[in-house]
Amino acid sequence: MERFGFVGLPNAGKSSLFNSLAGGGALAAPYAFATTDPNVGVARVPDPRLDALAEMSGSKKVVPTTTEFIDIGGLVEGASKGEGLGNRFLAGIREVDAIVFVLRAFSDADVPGPADPLEHLRIVETELTLADLESVESRIDRRRKASRSQPSDTALADEVAALDAALEHLAAGTPLYRAWPLGDQCDGADQRPQRSAQKYPHRAALRSHFLLTDKPVMAVLNLGEDQLDATAELAAPIKAELPGATVLPLCVQLEAEAAQLAGAERTELLEGLGLGEGALERFVAAAHGLLGLRTFLTTGEKESRAWTFRAGWRAPQCAGRIHTDFERGFIRAEVIDWAELLDLGSWSAARDAGRLRVEGKDYPMRDGDVVEFRFNV
Repeated sequence: MERFGFVGLPNAGKSSLFNSLAGGGALAAPYAFATTDPNVGVARVPDPRLDALAEMSGSKKVVPTTTEFIDIGGLVEGASKGEGLGNRFLAGIREVDAIVFVLRAFSDADVPGPADPLEHLRIVETELTLADLESVESRIDRRRKASRSQPSDTALADEVAALDAALEHLAAGTPLYRAWPLGDQCDGADQRPQRSAQKYPHRAALRSHFLLTDKPVMAVLNLGEDQLDATAELAAPIKAELPGATVLPLCVQLEAEAAQLAGAERTELLEGLGLGEGALERFVAAAHGLLGLRTFLTTGEKESRAWTFRAGWRAPQCAGRIHTDFERGFIRAEVIDWAELLDLGSWSAARDAGRLRVEGKDYPMRDGDVVEFRFNV
C-alpha cells in the first residue's frame, strides 16, 4: 500500500487534512506540536466503476483499493539540527512513498504562525534539503573508498556518481525533486516512470539512501472559507514555485467538518458550499497520479475487487498483485474494458459475443481493465 506523508509547519492544517480524509481521529489544535507521534489513516478509494461491476455481478463482497496517509508532526526552522521534533519528524518522512506539502494560506488571529504559503514552502524545503545534505556528506566518503577498493563493481561506481551529483545540488540549496524535474517523476503518462529512470539514472542508484527530497511531491494549499472564490489566483504562485507538481487548493477545515457527516448530509453540504465531490476523491486522484498508479478490476458473484498497479506494468506483474503464484505461472489474461463489460451485462455474455481479448505476458495493463488471469504452477 502506498503511503503519503503530510509535511508542513505547525498549524498548517495537516491534522485537519488527515481528519477530512479519514473521517476524524487526529487532534487538531491551534498550537505547535499538537501532533507528536504520526497519525496513520487508511482510506477506501471511491471507484464508481467497481460499484457498477459489483451490482452487475451480484457480488457478495466488494473490495476497493485503499491508500494510507500519515499526519507527521509539524516542522520548524532548524528541524534538520534537532529543533522542534527534529529527528522524529524526519524519520517519519523517510518512511513514506510521496510527500504532501500542506501550505497554509488563511489568516486567523487565533492560529499562530505565518499565513504565507510560499514562506511555509521555503522553510520546509530548506530543512529537508539540509537534512539530505547531512546524510549524503556522512556517507559519500565511505562509498568512495569502497568503490576505489572494488573498481570492477559498476553498481558501486554508479552509486558514488549519484551521491556526487546529489551532493552538488544539495550543497547549492536545491532539493533533488527540483534538480530532477517534478514533471519527470511519475505524473500519469504510462511510460513516464521508465523514461524518468533513463533520463535521470541517479534516481535508481540513490533509492537505498531514502533521501527526503528524492521523493515525489504534491502540495495541498489550505484556504480559508472566504478564499474559495480565488483558488486559482492563490494557487498560481505555488504552481510556479513547484513546476510540474500538482497543487490542490482545499478549505481543509470545511472538508474535515463535512467528513463527520453521513452520506446524504455530507453530499448536501459539499454541494451547498461548491466543494464538488470532496477532499477524499480529489486527493486520491491527485495522489495516485503522482505515483503513476492505475487500477484493474476483477468481478464475479463471490467478489468484485479493485487492484492498483504501476503505469507500464505488464499482465504478469499485475497478476502478481493478486497472488505470487499468478505471476509465476502466468499463461494468459482475458481482458475487457469495464464500460464495455457493463454494456454487455455479464462476463459470460462478453465471452459469448467474442469480446474478451486474450492477452499474453507482454500486454501492458490499462486503467479500467477487467481481467481474469489463467495460470498454472
